[in-house]
Amino acid sequence: MDHLYQHFRREEKHFIDQVLQWKESVITQYSPKLTDFLDPREQEIVFSVIGDHSEVKVSFQGGVLDTERKRALLYPDYFQPENEDFKLTLFEVKYASKFITLQHRQVLGALMSLGIKRSKFGDIRFSNETVQFVCAREISDYLITNFLEVGRAKVTLKEKELNEFSPQAEVYQEIVTTVSSLRLDVIGSAVYNISRQKIQPLITNGLVKVNWKTVESVSFECREGDTLSVRGYGRSKVTAIEGKTKKDRFRIVFHVWK
Repeated sequence: MDHLYQHFRREEKHFIDQVLQWKESVITQYSPKLTDFLDPREQEIVFSVIGDHSEVKVSFQGGVLDTERKRALLYPDYFQPENEDFKLTLFEVKYASKFITLQHRQVLGALMSLGIKRSKFGDIRFSNETVQFVCAREISDYLITNFLEVGRAKVTLKEKELNEFSPQAEVYQEIVTTVSSLRLDVIGSAVYNISRQKIQPLITNGLVKVNWKTVESVSFECREGDTLSVRGYGRSKVTAIEGKTKKDRFRIVFHVWK
């Protein structure tokens, strides 16, 4: 088992064990296993752990092709998955859009305030005045009854077909720079153009996430492919670490989403 763990970070061991339990359940019960919504890093781990296993396969679905958060379906090799097996519901939020502007954090906060785990719903998308989100079907009736306000705005939900999910418009800036180390505070300082003295308390106060998980250690070592988010500063991704310069500094390429 150690040979499997060595490919991942130490803090990911618990999730890896969960994936192995899911796989074992499929093998022993000869039936599919549907997970809650997983972030992209968790999806990557699931795919790596399941791999090309001859007895168990895995597929992901989050509404449409370009969704970020998706449910995973692990299933026996003879099973043919359909979209219906992922049990997804798409809602459009109806509100007085001529007078009110809703923000992502407001919608997310309103959903969380209902006592729903983040893993029960997927992407939240905005397109002009249209607000949509996808959720696990098992909570859809509860949401229709209880999701009535976002901030001070009165809202209602209208169910839509999954193929009506608004496309995601992603605009990012690519930046190439060099850093003295791959520590989180060093990388964060370079990415967001703020001093290490300023980003260090953000990290220790739990305002920084790496791969959608809060990291409170300034010395946490970043890797290629890591997604960073700093509250109030946005999200970025370390897309490449291109070795060292003659001055022994790491040359990195990262994307910063606008």
